[in-house]
Amino acid sequence: MSKQDDPKTLTNRQGHPVTNNQQQRTVGNRGPATLENYQFLEKISHFDRERIPERVVHARGFVAYGEFEATGKIGDEPASRYTRAKLFQEAGKKTDIAIRFSTVIGGRDSSETARDPRGFAVKFYTEDGNWDLVGNNIAVFFIRDAIKFPDVIHSLKPDPVTFRQEPNRIFDFMSQSPESMHMLTHLFSPRGIPASYRNQEGFGVNTYRMVNADGDTVLVKYHWRPHQPVASLTAAEAAGVQGQDLGSASKDLYEAIERGDYPKWDLLVQVMDDHDHPELDWDPLDDTKTWPEDDFPLLHVGVMTLNRNVSDHHNENEQIAMGTGVLVDGLDFSEDKMLVGRTFSYSDTQRHRVGTNYLQLPVNQAKNARVATNQRGGEMSYRTDLAPGQNPHVNYEPTIHGGLQESERAEPFKGPVHSGTLVRENLDRQNDYFQPRQRFQGMLDWERDDLVANMIDNLSQCERDVQERMLWHFFLIHDDYGGRVAEGLGMSVNDVKDLAPLEGRQLTDSDRRRLASLGSNGDGYDASLRGRITSLVDNVAAKAGDVLAGRPAGS
Repeated sequence: MSKQDDPKTLTNRQGHPVTNNQQQRTVGNRGPATLENYQFLEKISHFDRERIPERVVHARGFVAYGEFEATGKIGDEPASRYTRAKLFQEAGKKTDIAIRFSTVIGGRDSSETARDPRGFAVKFYTEDGNWDLVGNNIAVFFIRDAIKFPDVIHSLKPDPVTFRQEPNRIFDFMSQSPESMHMLTHLFSPRGIPASYRNQEGFGVNTYRMVNADGDTVLVKYHWRPHQPVASLTAAEAAGVQGQDLGSASKDLYEAIERGDYPKWDLLVQVMDDHDHPELDWDPLDDTKTWPEDDFPLLHVGVMTLNRNVSDHHNENEQIAMGTGVLVDGLDFSEDKMLVGRTFSYSDTQRHRVGTNYLQLPVNQAKNARVATNQRGGEMSYRTDLAPGQNPHVNYEPTIHGGLQESERAEPFKGPVHSGTLVRENLDRQNDYFQPRQRFQGMLDWERDDLVANMIDNLSQCERDVQERMLWHFFLIHDDYGGRVAEGLGMSVNDVKDLAPLEGRQLTDSDRRRLASLGSNGDGYDASLRGRITSLVDNVAAKAGDVLAGRPAGS
């Protein structure tokens, strides 16, 4: 075989063999270069466009592939009791998946040991089409209404003038948003810096629905529990990793899969009857709350195993596109106000960032389901979604001339009926301090110490009015939370006890009683909460050296 026929011969995208990839075409070997340098112009023009817009949030991330194996049950009951989704129905049924782990606030080249929520987004390639379960490694979020999403992200992003992430901006916003206290108590503990992507939990965060064959519905929360130990870094240990490797989490996951050490997670759900539950002192649709596992136990559904790495980072990581609106039959939305907003925002972002035809890319295609649409054209379209035998002249419906027809699949749904006045109001049951109190009470000692130290470090960089309001919130949560942070700032309860409650924000009767005795409510700790409250689980204090050596949870 001649060299020109070698399948490894370099070509351009027109299929032309490249005979000289070392020099441009010039007039003499000293130039000038000529404008008709087609090979050079094609090469440099593509290079100039190699990057697509990075994600506004979740810019840095890493993708892996694997499979989800169902048990055929949800807890001890047949899965069909709760849902008609096919991927859950049979024991041993396997579904291909892709997962993208990510940091939220930092840019594409930022550190993977920054204090930041971690995205935990799974794409299931099911026979009924794709299902995206788009969540985080922390079970709650900062806000409960999607209209505040741009604001919370702006507060966490770099200052638009100094371009530094400024604690004063972050806590200015949070101090006026008491629903954020639960998330902050997670995030500024060691759980805000996972030792690796393998050593963390995952959560759907929002409340969803399952729908069975009869149309009966239940509310559900999704949980991913790792087979690997949960392990986290203190700020000091994270700095030791960051000083040597900005991409430690991606490296760890890639190398674990390459050596056959396949990470696994159990998928579990909590199930609740589908109504507003007036007996609870919190709203089941509030994504700043968790559901107590004593009352709503975790039910095992299946196991996810990651067993294959990407072959190209850009095509499969930068261009993978997830969205909370991507659901299959038997899975549905709830009225969760954050979920509704996310459902629009995610798909809108993908069309802006990747392009109109992002769902034609291999990593996003519904590869285990048939796709037939009347959508045509758009930027970078390279195929049409024609069904076998479809009349290619007909891209509309209804028609009697060989075009696509509506599916005859029955989709019974007996969910709740809603009626009311159109309003712009907060939820009735806010109760923003009780669950952060439980979290603080049930933490391991080293987690609580680290939380306090991190709050002192960050709040010491804030203005006095922000410090005072944050301490006021902390004292409402727990005596020691407020007291220890105040001591570290050279302040006390006397500096904040006369602050008025935030206007328009709800305090429960219990909150008002605590306010009357601020800092002296006799709060203690309660180790019995561990294993009963979501995400109060054992947590290994990881060391920088172990993370850098590929042993995030130690030997």
